[in-house]
Amino acid sequence: MTGMVRIGSSDVLLAVDLQNDFCPDGALAVPRGDEVVAVINGLARSFPHVVLTQDWHPKDHLSFASQHPGAKPYDNFAAPYGPQVLWPDHCVQGTSGAAFHPSLAVPHAELVIRKGYHRAIDSYSAFRENDRVTKTGLAGYLRERGFERIFIAGLALDFCVRYSAEDAAEEGFAVVVIEDACRAIDLSGSLAATQQSLAARGIARLAAEAVG
Repeated sequence: MTGMVRIGSSDVLLAVDLQNDFCPDGALAVPRGDEVVAVINGLARSFPHVVLTQDWHPKDHLSFASQHPGAKPYDNFAAPYGPQVLWPDHCVQGTSGAAFHPSLAVPHAELVIRKGYHRAIDSYSAFRENDRVTKTGLAGYLRERGFERIFIAGLALDFCVRYSAEDAAEEGFAVVVIEDACRAIDLSGSLAATQQSLAARGIARLAAEAVG
């Protein structure tokens, strides 16, 4: 996608997991993750409609390495629903780490969708949990509101942004990933895999300055 993209009434900005634990000094810090907050604040001023997502784990979540004796963060685990990365404890319900970054300023956001609150299933995508069956209800909400195109930004590009973009496209929405409003973890080549996957699906990518 090239040129300036104008925002219309059927467009929505999906800002993914702009939480303290994904920013520097957080429990699962995405390198330079805090840099996207100001970019997304600026983007949001162009969007009359914004949805936020929030990782919201119970303290004994299956995806936490601490719940598996002998395991270390970033090990792989054979969950009942398939391969699962084991993470440091992060975004635990009600903690400061789960709170939105204090500089996030999107007062007109119309929905906060929490994910990862089922103890036994992790949830990267804003649309569908990692078992690929359990849905969050976001697609139905967006369809009932009449939205047709979703612009996605946030943390982390190679996990929650990627899977949200892929699932949004599968649900039939036009999808745009705003790349400079994202940062990646890049775990074992996950960033390159994300770029290849988005390209293969025809998911558009552009810069924040091209949106207005």
